[in-house]
Amino acid sequence: MWKVGMSEEVGKALHAVVDRVNQAAARRPKTLPAVPPRLVAVSKTKPPDMVIEAYRKGHRNFGENYVNELVDKASNPQILESCPEIEWHFIGHLQKNNVNRLLGVPNLFMVETVDSAKLADKVNSSWQRLRAASTQKLKIMVQINTSGEESKHGLPPGETVNTVKHILSKCSVLHFSGLMTIGRYGYDLADGPNPDFQALLSRRQEVCASLQLPLEDVELSMGMSTDFEHAIEVGSTNVRVGSTIFGNRDYPNTPTPSPERKSKVPTEEAAKKMERLTVTEQ
Repeated sequence: MWKVGMSEEVGKALHAVVDRVNQAAARRPKTLPAVPPRLVAVSKTKPPDMVIEAYRKGHRNFGENYVNELVDKASNPQILESCPEIEWHFIGHLQKNNVNRLLGVPNLFMVETVDSAKLADKVNSSWQRLRAASTQKLKIMVQINTSGEESKHGLPPGETVNTVKHILSKCSVLHFSGLMTIGRYGYDLADGPNPDFQALLSRRQEVCASLQLPLEDVELSMGMSTDFEHAIEVGSTNVRVGSTIFGNRDYPNTPTPSPERKSKVPTEEAAKKMERLTVTEQ
């Protein structure tokens, strides 16, 4: 239940994160493109009131992981009335059968998780049909699976250039904005720079060199609540932060299994599902 006291907490937390973002940006090497990092506040499982409060504090970019939740939240009458300039980012796995629902979202700003040429084609054709009266292109990012984990979605790094080339040449109503990764969860920076972030930096270098694109025109979406400062320091232009702003996630209680179905060792499928939930915490 939303309480008045939460209003102050969201405001303070947002202000603290914005300060940390700005300080991390100031520590970036001057050799990196001078692109101010964008903070995407991930409101997954949180009520519309929290989104409205962050908006009232001056924030505009918000993200959601699930199509249904984004559709419901973006179409909420309170948000539509109170947040006319909100910019929604979709940051979760997108299946082709959900594309039309997603593209109908009011104030959709960017889809960060296009992970194949086929999905790009589907998004392109759907945007062309649904927004026929508009000349505005849809901003998209290409998601790369930099860690190589089966539990993560995204392109194999070696397919990055060809996929971006396909989007630029075949998807006329999409605007290629950059590359995105989630990366391996729990990396210890004592071991050196995050290899997933370094991998995304390398893919950007490769894309820009191969397709003659300016580095500053290709954004990097990497960094979440636990590592967004390091991500910005090494070049991220878009960080996805949720629990640090809005507090721990409120997941509905799952039914308790009957005694005969309980198991001390989770199945491989269950383990992968739990990992997916963990790594998308943002």
